[in-house]
Amino acid sequence: MAKTIEEINEKIREGKAVVVTAEEMIDIVREKGVEKAAKEVDVVTTGTFGIMCSSGIYFNIGHTKPRIKLGGGKVYLNNVPAYAGFAAADLFLGANALPDDDPRNRYYPGDFEYGGGHVIEDLVSGKEILLTATAYGTDCYPRKSLNAYITINDLNEAVLFNIRNAYQNYNVAVNLSNRPIYTYMGFLKPKLGNANYSSAGQLSPLLNDPFYKTIGIGTKIFLGGGIGYVAWHGTQHNPNVPRTERGVPKVGAGTLAVIGDLKGMSPKWLRGVSMKGYGVSLAVGIGVPIPILDEEIAFYTSISDDEIYAPVVDYSSTYPNREPDIITEVTYKQLRSGEIEVLGKKVPTSPLSSYVKAREIANILKDWIKTGKFLLTKPSAPIPGPESGIKFKPFSGREIKEEVKEK
Repeated sequence: MAKTIEEINEKIREGKAVVVTAEEMIDIVREKGVEKAAKEVDVVTTGTFGIMCSSGIYFNIGHTKPRIKLGGGKVYLNNVPAYAGFAAADLFLGANALPDDDPRNRYYPGDFEYGGGHVIEDLVSGKEILLTATAYGTDCYPRKSLNAYITINDLNEAVLFNIRNAYQNYNVAVNLSNRPIYTYMGFLKPKLGNANYSSAGQLSPLLNDPFYKTIGIGTKIFLGGGIGYVAWHGTQHNPNVPRTERGVPKVGAGTLAVIGDLKGMSPKWLRGVSMKGYGVSLAVGIGVPIPILDEEIAFYTSISDDEIYAPVVDYSSTYPNREPDIITEVTYKQLRSGEIEVLGKKVPTSPLSSYVKAREIANILKDWIKTGKFLLTKPSAPIPGPESGIKFKPFSGREIKEEVKEK
C-alpha cells in the first residue's frame, strides 16, 4: 500500500518512523524483499561529500555611511574577486575564483593555494575576511572605496547557492599518455598509472532515485551541515543517457541546484580545495532523504555498488578534445576494491569524494529524522526526467575565426 509524505511526517512527529541509510536498505531488501521493505521502511537517507566546482555564495553587506554602490565596481574578499554585478550591497562569490595575482599555471603545475572555496570555508568558520572595494560614485552613493574586515555575522544574508551539485554518476579518469597530467579529477600518472573516480556510489542521492520520483524542487536536504533545499535541476542536467536495466545512468546524468542559509552551515562540510595544476574549488556535503512511498522507490533505494557502472575515460586526449570514446565500464564495487582492470592492466583506484563522510552524512540525516528535528517536504515541482526530452548540448555558438580582411 502506497504511503504519502504527510503520513510519513506524522510518524516522524510521533517518533515511530523507520529510517535507515541507503547502505542499510540494501541488506533489508535482500533479506525481506521489496514488498516487506516498502511496508516497514519510511525513509532512506543518502549522502555525498566531494568536490563540487559549481558552488558559490551570495550575500548582502549592508549599507555603509556614506553609501557606496558596489554594483559595477570591483570587490575583493581576501584578495579574491567577487562578482559585483548586482545592486549596491549584494555580492556573489564563486568557489573557483582566484586572486588576480595568482600565477595560475604560469609555473606549471600551479599550486592554486587560495581562492573562492577557501574564502567560503573561512567565512563559514567565523573568520574575519578582508573586503576591499572600489566604486565609481554617484549622487546617491558618493563613496568610492571601502576597506574593512567582515565576518559572517556582519552580513544580512549569506546564502550558499550551488548551481550544479550531486552529479548522478561520473567518469573514472585515467591517463593514456606518456606524461603526468593535472586535472579536475586529480593527478593522473602516465600510462594508466592510476584511476580516480568521484561518486559515493550506492550512497549517492540521485543514484537512489534514478528517475527523480521523490527528489524535486523544494525537497529539503542536508546541505553543508545545515538545512538546504533543491532549488532547481542543476546545470548540465542530462536525464537522457544510457541506463542499466534498473534504470541507473551509466554516465554522468542528473544534477541538482541547491540553496541554503550559510549561517547555519559548518566548515566541516564546506571545505576549500586546492587542486595542483587545475585550480581551486569547494568540497560540499549533501544528504537527501528519500521517502519510501511504494515498492518501486524501495527497489530503487536498494541499489548496491556492484550494480552501478561508471565509464573509464582518458583525460589526456579523449576528454579535453570532447571525443566520445569510453575505454571500458567498471562497477563501483570494483572501484572501491582499490583496483580495476583497464586495457589488460591492473590500475590502482582512488576516490575524490569521501565515502566515510558520505556515510556520516547519511547517518546524521537519519538521526535528525528519527528525533523529529527534520521533516520531509513534498516537491512543489519535479525535476526533468527522461520523458522531458532534455539532453545536454555541447557548445554550439558560432566561433569567430581570425580573418584577413581585404580593403
